[in-house]
Amino acid sequence: MSFKLKTSRQTEEIFNQIEASEKLPWPTLMRLALSLSIRQGPLMEIELYSDSLGKELNRPTITGDADSLYKCLIELQEGRHIPDEEYFPTYVKGHLERGARLLEQEKKYSRDLLVHLTELDKGL
Repeated sequence: MSFKLKTSRQTEEIFNQIEASEKLPWPTLMRLALSLSIRQGPLMEIELYSDSLGKELNRPTITGDADSLYKCLIELQEGRHIPDEEYFPTYVKGHLERGARLLEQEKKYSRDLLVHLTELDKGL
């Protein structure tokens, strides 16, 4: 069972940029990114694979106490049981990568990122 993953270089740059501008720590950014990505629905096959030239992260740092919750949400989106070896690092990394890009997009269109994120579903 794997307990570490390496982000892509692009994801590392996105998180570093948002961390510097918003003063939000990496664990918070990662959980926001995971949530945004899971909200988007299942990953496409191509989203499961990206470079591993970024920052190395531990599983507890990424998902914290909510690891089981993230796994259940991803399984619901995928519509199937996902073995732990597939969930981490493959699916967590896929959602982390897509979520980082989504978080970057949301930041571009907001004055206050956290307020903006809390209001995403209110417009629907």
